[in-house]
Amino acid sequence: MQGEVKTGTDMHDPPKILAVDDAPENLEILRTRLAARGYAVITAADGVEGLARARAERPDLVLLDVMMPKLDGLAVLAELKADAALRFVPVILVTAKADSRDVVAGLDAGADDYLTKPFDQAALVARVRSL
Repeated sequence: MQGEVKTGTDMHDPPKILAVDDAPENLEILRTRLAARGYAVITAADGVEGLARARAERPDLVLLDVMMPKLDGLAVLAELKADAALRFVPVILVTAKADSRDVVAGLDAGADDYLTKPFDQAALVARVRSL
C-alpha cells in the first residue's frame, strides 16, 4: 500500500537490493556478486532512475553511488530519507570518494554505511548482510 512504512519483518524473500551507479560495469559486478549470494538485485543507471526504482520496487537495501549525473547520490539519499515509505530503508554509499570529510558528509546525510571503490567483495557482502 502507498504510504506504508516497511519494518524489518516485511522484507522481501529473497531480500531485494537496489544498486544505483552510472558505470554499467559497477552495476554488473554488484549484480553478479550479490545474486550469487541469493539476493534479488535490481539496478538503476543514475540518480533519477534510482529514485524512481526505489519508489516503485520498495527495496530492502540501497547501494548508492555518490558521483552520478542528473541527481547525485547525496541528493537521492535526501529524497529517500524524506519519503515516509522509504526513510527506513538502509542505504550504503558506494563511492570512490574516500576522504574522511566525504565519509562524514555521507553518514550525516543519513547513509547507514559507506564502502569505497574499488570495494572488497567480502566487505561488500558483510555490510549487505549486516543491514
